[in-house]
Amino acid sequence: MQGLMMDRPLLVSTLLQHAEATYPNTEIVSRRCEGDIHRYTMKDAASRARKVANLLTRLDIQDSDRVATLAWNNYRHFELYYGISGFGAVLHTINPRLFAEQLVYIINHAEDRYIFVDLTFVPLLEAILPHIGNVEGFIILCDEDKMPETKLPNALCYETLLAAESDEFEWPEFAETKGASMCYTSGTTGNPKGVLYSHRSTCLHAFASVGEEVMGLSSSSCFLPVVPMFHVNAWGTPYSACITGAKQVFPGPGMDGASLWELIEAEEPDLLLGVPTVWLMLLNHMDSIGKKLESVKNVIVGGAAAPLQMIKDFDQKHDAFLIHAWGMTETSPIGTINAMNPIMAKLPKEEQYQLQRKQGRPIFGIEIKIIDDEGNRLPHDGETYGRLMIRGPWVVNGYYNNDDTSSFEDGWFDTGDVATIDPDSYMNIVDRSKDVIKSGGEWISSIDLENTAVGHPDLAECCVIGARHPKWDERPILLAIKNEGADVDEASVLEYLEGKIAKWWMPDAVIFVESLPHTATGKLLKIDLRKDYENYLIENAN
Repeated sequence: MQGLMMDRPLLVSTLLQHAEATYPNTEIVSRRCEGDIHRYTMKDAASRARKVANLLTRLDIQDSDRVATLAWNNYRHFELYYGISGFGAVLHTINPRLFAEQLVYIINHAEDRYIFVDLTFVPLLEAILPHIGNVEGFIILCDEDKMPETKLPNALCYETLLAAESDEFEWPEFAETKGASMCYTSGTTGNPKGVLYSHRSTCLHAFASVGEEVMGLSSSSCFLPVVPMFHVNAWGTPYSACITGAKQVFPGPGMDGASLWELIEAEEPDLLLGVPTVWLMLLNHMDSIGKKLESVKNVIVGGAAAPLQMIKDFDQKHDAFLIHAWGMTETSPIGTINAMNPIMAKLPKEEQYQLQRKQGRPIFGIEIKIIDDEGNRLPHDGETYGRLMIRGPWVVNGYYNNDDTSSFEDGWFDTGDVATIDPDSYMNIVDRSKDVIKSGGEWISSIDLENTAVGHPDLAECCVIGARHPKWDERPILLAIKNEGADVDEASVLEYLEGKIAKWWMPDAVIFVESLPHTATGKLLKIDLRKDYENYLIENAN
């Protein structure tokens, strides 16, 4: 027996229609590449998104064609999110932090017909122009008087084009399983892989993300997403905002501490979203000016684990609660989140901080488990390590135009992470499976060791990798960047770690370096470091 309910498709365009009808006066504030602050309403955004759809018609964009964006978090990018996907094309957000070879690969692999590009990134496209000959045109996101001289062929001005279009457009209906947007993984090994989100998966992810114990968004919320719109769709927040009517404050290219504080002081967001490196800059800036983040209640951190000191600083200096979230390009991205709840509220402060360090519990729609190398389920006791597997309606089940199935097992996706899960379903990322250090049959978490070491007051950043050892197979070595002007040596670092980690976790060497490599999404890139230091302990044995 079938239920007697209407069958209406879950489409990205319906999110915008809801927002325009229900929250037309909600503000969207943006710092533009031009440097000024732009302000308009959800009704304005919806009107201009329809103009985008009419523009795509004029450009002869067809159903499911890929249309790319290379842009910061701003109002024009928001319009493109809805105009492109709502039209029936596929929005392809390009991460400008990828290497040039990777940019060329993904533009060609996606077969992008047009690229909408912010002024900042025009030189980036000019540099790779000889290798992306299939792109038919470039639409520069600026006013007519700001159009740059450029080598890009068929370069057109976004505002000039939009001014010529009508804001009357009937959003088409189609199957909710149709592709809506596409992101590529950062590609730490091999070429990046395309993840194609459907309208259905996008809407379901947005529904699940707005709950009180997730992002806690409502029409009275104001949030500042520093997490880029070119990386996993800004964690889905442009869609969540349309469901709830929350005010959005887009930072554009201004992601340094001073620029963020300027927006926070003026617009009073209660929620911030971004990676730890961004929040470190903000915290340092706030310390330097002696100010407090008065309006901010919650800070969501993803992409990498936040160190314990950051959790404490937000709480003790700013009365703000740091929320770890975990996910991947392949999970749209939210899989787990560690928001305040009755379990945490009952804990003494120090125990609460320790619990906050975990990546949290799965949100509704997501299932997680840990398994051993033979595929056997492991206990959720908070201590046993295992391969983290995930499934759900917004989790990838294959890569775009790619036959690689190595990450898919019996309907589950292998995240490549090693994790523990406790009896209350709190998940804790121990390491990437390729980064965990196997020493004498035991595992050492490079992430936990890094996060402990970076608490040293004279260290700016730390990276832990495994090096070959004649007796223990592998042993950890710590690569560290000193704070400017700091006078610190290996003995000082080891003394600091004493009592904070298990004795057998103690690094066999501390090596000070000028810089450390990162992926396009800000994570430590360890593959070359492991090669460079593979034999360090053997070659430097006493």
